[in-house]
Amino acid sequence: MSDPIVLGLVSFGVLVVLIVLRMPIAYAMILVGGVGIASVNGPALVLNQLKTLAYGQFAIYDLSVVPMFILMGALAARTGLSQALFRAASAWLGWMRGGAAMAAIAGCAGFGAVCGSSLATASTMGRVALPELRRQDYSGALATGSLAAGGVLGILIPPSVVLIIYAILVEANVVTMFAAALLPGILAVLLFLVVVALYTAVRPEAGPRRPFPGSAEFRAATLGVLPVLVIFTLVLGGIYAGFYNPTPAAAVGVALVALYGAVTRQLSLAGLVDALKETASSAGMIYLILLGAELMKIYVSRLGLPQATAQWIVASGYAPMTVLLLLLIALIVLGCLMDSLSMILLVIPFFWPVLVDLNGGLYMGTDGAGFGMSTEDLKIWFGILALIVVELGLITPPVGMNVFVISSLAKGTPMSETFRGVIPFFCAELLRVALLLACPALVLWLPGLLSG
Repeated sequence: MSDPIVLGLVSFGVLVVLIVLRMPIAYAMILVGGVGIASVNGPALVLNQLKTLAYGQFAIYDLSVVPMFILMGALAARTGLSQALFRAASAWLGWMRGGAAMAAIAGCAGFGAVCGSSLATASTMGRVALPELRRQDYSGALATGSLAAGGVLGILIPPSVVLIIYAILVEANVVTMFAAALLPGILAVLLFLVVVALYTAVRPEAGPRRPFPGSAEFRAATLGVLPVLVIFTLVLGGIYAGFYNPTPAAAVGVALVALYGAVTRQLSLAGLVDALKETASSAGMIYLILLGAELMKIYVSRLGLPQATAQWIVASGYAPMTVLLLLLIALIVLGCLMDSLSMILLVIPFFWPVLVDLNGGLYMGTDGAGFGMSTEDLKIWFGILALIVVELGLITPPVGMNVFVISSLAKGTPMSETFRGVIPFFCAELLRVALLLACPALVLWLPGLLSG
C-alpha cells in the first residue's frame, strides 16, 4: 500500500476522532484539510486558497437552490402542512391494522417532498404523529420505529438538499437526479407500508385498528391535503416539464407555502422570522461544511489519494461490483458517525474517481466496460444508491441520528425499543438496495424517458 493511501487513511482517522470528540464537522474538515495541504505544499498555499476559495465555492448558481428549499421546509413546518398530511393519510389508511403507523410513514413521505431533510422530517412528523399513535395504544417500538424510518424518506424524495449537493459534486444535472430518485423513493414508501402490515399481522396488539372515518371526516381530510399536492405538482411538475430549473422552482415553492400560511392564518410574523433565522443558520452551516469539504478535496487531490486508491484497487483485481458493495458498506458505517450532508461532501470526491476508473474511464476509451453502463448513467445510479445507504446510517445502531431525534420526543420509550422497532425497516432498506443493484433500470428508466 503506497504512502498516499497511508497518509489519507491517517488523515481520515484523525477527522473521525475529531468528530467523535464533538468538534463541529465543518471545523474538523477545515483543520484536517488545511493542515494536510500545508504539510504537502506549505502554508502559503493554504492562505492563497482561502483568499478565493470561499467565494469560488459559494458563488455557484446551483447552490442558490439550497437556502430556498430549506426555507420552503421551514415554512411548511410552521403552516400546518404536516398536520394536514397526517390527517389525510390517517383518513385513507388509519382504518387498517397498523394504519396509523402507515399514515405516519405516508405523512413523512409527503412532508419530505416539501422539506428535503431527513432530520427535519423526523422531528416535525414525530411531533404530529406520536401523540395520535400513543392515543391509539400503539407499541412503543412500532410507533417510534416507523417514525424514525419514515424520516429517512426526506433525504431521497425530491426535492432533496443532499441530492442537490451530490449533483453539484459530480457535475450531474439536478433535474435528472430528481427524476432518478422518484421511483426508488416510491419503492421505499411501499416497502415500509408492507413492513408495518407484516409487523401487525404477526403482532396484532402492536397496531390496533380504528373505525373507518365518516364521510364528512374523510372528505375534510382529503380536501385539507390538496394544497400540499398542488405545491408538490407545481414545484416538481414544473421542473420535470421544463418550465423552470430548480432554483426558480424552489422560489415558487416558498411563495406558495407562504401564501398558504397567510391564507390559513397559520403563519405568523414571528413564525416567518423564525423560519428565516432557521434558513440562515442551516444554509450557513451547509456552506461552511462545503468550504471544509473543498479543503479536504484539495488535500487528497494534491496527495494523489484518489488516483493511488483507484490504481491500487484496479491492480488488486477486485470485481467492480465487489468494490461498489464495499464502498456502500463504508457509507453505512460512516452514516453512524456523521450527518448525511457531511458524509456526501467528504467521501464522494474520494469514491467517485475510483468508480470512474473501474468503469473503464472516458479517457481510456472503454467507458462502461466495468459496470455495463456509461459514466453518466453510473453517476446517476451510484448517487441514488449512495443516498439510500446514507439513509441506512440514520437508523443504524448505535448512533442512528433519526433514532435520537424520535427518542427525544418519545419520553418514556427506551431508545433500545426504538432501535428494535427500526430493524424491520432496516431490512426493507437492504432489500431496496439489492433490487436497485440487480435492476439499475429502476433508477435509470425515468431519467432516460425525460431525456428521450
